[in-house]
Amino acid sequence: MNKSRKVGKYQVGRVVGEGTFAKVKFARNCETGEGVAMKILAKSSILKHRMVDQIKREISIMKIVRHPNIVRLHEVLAGRAKIFIILEFVTGGELFDKIVHQGKLPENESRKYFQQLVDAVAHCHSKGVYHRDLKPENLLLDAYGNLKVSDFGLSALPLQGDGLLRTTCGTPNYVAPEVLGDQGYDGAAADIWSCGVILYVLMAGYLPFDETNLYTLYSKITAAEFSCPYWFSPEANKLIHKILDPNPKTRIRIDVIRNDPWFKKKYAPVKYREDEEVSLDDVRAVFEDIEDQYIPERSEIKDGGPLLMNAFEMITLSQGLNLSALFDRRQDYVNRQTRFVSRKPAQVIISNVEAVAESMSLKVHTRNYKTRLEGISANRMGQFAVVLEVYEVGPSLFMVDVRKAAGDTLEYHKFYKNFCAKLKDIIWNPKEGKDSSNLLRTRAC
Repeated sequence: MNKSRKVGKYQVGRVVGEGTFAKVKFARNCETGEGVAMKILAKSSILKHRMVDQIKREISIMKIVRHPNIVRLHEVLAGRAKIFIILEFVTGGELFDKIVHQGKLPENESRKYFQQLVDAVAHCHSKGVYHRDLKPENLLLDAYGNLKVSDFGLSALPLQGDGLLRTTCGTPNYVAPEVLGDQGYDGAAADIWSCGVILYVLMAGYLPFDETNLYTLYSKITAAEFSCPYWFSPEANKLIHKILDPNPKTRIRIDVIRNDPWFKKKYAPVKYREDEEVSLDDVRAVFEDIEDQYIPERSEIKDGGPLLMNAFEMITLSQGLNLSALFDRRQDYVNRQTRFVSRKPAQVIISNVEAVAESMSLKVHTRNYKTRLEGISANRMGQFAVVLEVYEVGPSLFMVDVRKAAGDTLEYHKFYKNFCAKLKDIIWNPKEGKDSSNLLRTRAC
């Protein structure tokens, strides 16, 4: 059944992301009209998996590290059974998807993203915060193409007397060699290494350390066994080798990176209020008594059928007033989300999706025009899961939102391309019918 819900002052809309412990929905601040991302966590799940301290730390850190190149956390609310984290809504998708679509990026563009990344990381370090999971999938792009660091779930503050971190974490291909040991490591130096791997990936279009065998991968990382492609400029090559130094004591520091001649080309530090006061009162209130807090949740039940997408959501989804992105699957690389449009009835769409998924040996779970597909990842190292949701966006016009719920992003892109090829009979190309903008205009009015 369709639901229109409010949480506090926020009108809650479509799902834009889904993970193991949280769901992210688009929401609108009814007082300001601003679009936000609402991360929803079930208290029961947090308690069951003993994640209270980790979630509280992540939220507190995101409030502390306020910077134009870091996804902003606005506030935290608590319902009877859920916690709602209100975040800046970033529309440009993951930097990872841009690399997948374009391959290597031009050196000037790579440098711009690297400058913004280094500025964000330097700000974190100035607050005593170390991200520990920097990778292109955790770097988002806003509508203006500016980089935003996200996902502070593995970030940390040094707790030991020697100031070193102890937990081995992060994504293997981007992790610093000292993190793989058990002697403790400097969080700042480890983040710098990850920044160097990201810069290499931006300019090369592939990883400096990439082996299917983890032992071989770790051996190459520990020895910093890599080489730069011929198209890297000598200055970039030199800087990357200083960053990917396997010895954290001699590895280049952030302040030295920022004074490097290659880094300083066309460098324009972003301006922001460094003395902005940050209150953690809402965080304390939410977690002080996780069982008893309550924010009214009002649900307005409508007739059965697919969810209706309003004009505001459609405009936000299409990144401005250009609605062609809703219909052109070639433009979907900018989002982890992908989508297609169909003129077939909603039930026919779901039936076709289920049939194709079963032919691909995927488990299928459907409820209220929302389908979850599950299988084993191609490398057999974990679960692969996809969620599809049907929205009515015009008279006899439906949009199917497809998003990765679990598994590797690159594997998801390959799955989506193959999946759509098998669904070609129900996918509608607006060039073969009426003008798509007129159809959407009808719905928006």
